[in-house]
Amino acid sequence: MTAAGVMPSQGLRLERNPAKVLGSSFLSPSSTRSLSMAAGKSRVPAVSLQQQGSGRSNPLIIRNVVSTEKRDGFASISEEDYAENFRPPHITDNFDIPARPSTFCAKTSLPDGRTINRFSNDLGKIFVHEDDRVLLKTIKYASPASAGAECVDRDCNFHHQWVARAGPRSKIYFDPAEVNAAIVTCGGLCPGLNDVIRQVVLTLDCYGVTNIRGISNGYRGFFEEDLHDIPLNRKIVQNIHLEGGSVLGVSRGGARTTDIVDSIEKKNINMLFVLGGNGTHAGALAIHNECHERGMKVVVVGVPKTIDNDILLMDRTFGFDTAVEEAQKAINSAYIEATSAYNGVGIVKLMGRQSGFIAMHASLASGQVDVCLIPEVGFTLDGPEGLMQHIHYLLETKGRAVICVAEGAGQDLMASLSNGATDASGNPVLGDIGVHLTKEVKKHFKDIGMPADVKYIDPTYMIRACRANASDRILCAVLGQNAVHAGFAGFTGITVGLANNHYVLLPIPEVISHARNVDPNSRMWHRCLTSTGQPDFL
Repeated sequence: MTAAGVMPSQGLRLERNPAKVLGSSFLSPSSTRSLSMAAGKSRVPAVSLQQQGSGRSNPLIIRNVVSTEKRDGFASISEEDYAENFRPPHITDNFDIPARPSTFCAKTSLPDGRTINRFSNDLGKIFVHEDDRVLLKTIKYASPASAGAECVDRDCNFHHQWVARAGPRSKIYFDPAEVNAAIVTCGGLCPGLNDVIRQVVLTLDCYGVTNIRGISNGYRGFFEEDLHDIPLNRKIVQNIHLEGGSVLGVSRGGARTTDIVDSIEKKNINMLFVLGGNGTHAGALAIHNECHERGMKVVVVGVPKTIDNDILLMDRTFGFDTAVEEAQKAINSAYIEATSAYNGVGIVKLMGRQSGFIAMHASLASGQVDVCLIPEVGFTLDGPEGLMQHIHYLLETKGRAVICVAEGAGQDLMASLSNGATDASGNPVLGDIGVHLTKEVKKHFKDIGMPADVKYIDPTYMIRACRANASDRILCAVLGQNAVHAGFAGFTGITVGLANNHYVLLPIPEVISHARNVDPNSRMWHRCLTSTGQPDFL
């Protein structure tokens, strides 16, 4: 691939020998081992697992191997290194596998019993070219001071950052008759899981694959004796998208990479599709490397699933749009409660452990929110510039106040309540900011002798378990299809996604180094503040 120049991805830290910790407790707790890919042609950030102490989950350490040289606070980065860093790893990097003509044809998606030639040669323009590329960044910032500016030099010059386009290729590297495909859904529930599962199965069927299985309850399904694989075919998945949840079940953490790959080897799986967020993708990368270290001809393809929309480089991930839409019901209920009561205060807590995208977008969409609180922007409760003073002002001027808060916001206010516990995925257990805020608001107005009717709504599990909306269902369909196209094209250790409004293939290390966050200097956050009219609570 030839690239004129590339901007640094958010997934790369621009320091010499930088490292970013990402919790991933399914990984082996017994040893420190390198998982860097040994491919001679593929150069991706080295990944290692390190023991961090007894009883604690092992973090995945991502180290940037791209050469950097800081000049006046900016990093000078080799364009060739960036081009190579975004080149999706391929199975032929490690194995000598000949290409064959594709068996995919969108015109022949017929039920069993078909009698026509399902592999027509008249395919038209359904294939993407190997050298098709998508530009990640399209804005040329005139100055580093411009809202949301991402610059690599003092003059904020525009650099091209090209990534591989997703879609079916004319050449494939697997015989469909020999494919043994598996699908696994990990982490928490998210609207759209069944839609992706369905599209993966339907697209595999279009290629001619008949051996497809679902792994039960996340990574646990690979090694727990009481969990059994679920056979999948077109008939079984035909209507699963009409319900929320995952037909395969989900779980968090609790696995060792070696145990998973032992199971993959035993079951003769050679095409694995992994649906999950940052931690799950860290697991997919570890599985990918372990398979190649063992000389197993297996492709591992990720589909980004995070309702928080916190995966790097993606425009959005499936489930996010549905979450914003469903959150409107909770916000409207809080608004009605607040406006119907004397000095009513409605508080709604939404998802967002590290990133406040749902709260920000839901607040902007509703037009009923007076205060939006997100993890990326700190706030204080008391004092002349504190949240309580602003709520007091709202009650005096409007007679009500509606607050939308992301679950990860204000954790510093509850630091004394934290015991350092982590969940099965290695994430810190958060204090309940919704409950804490409700108590503090009640206490404040009681102390000053002013009546306040406070109502608290937490719709988290209602949103997670619901069926995806039309927008997310389309996104799920395309992601599921492109995951299969990527697998047959021989790409591995990659994830599919929507970037700059186009579907792309991205190496997993580029998207998991840290969570994507709301930029407090971005235009979208400023738009939210314009809508709510809130001040800085600092």
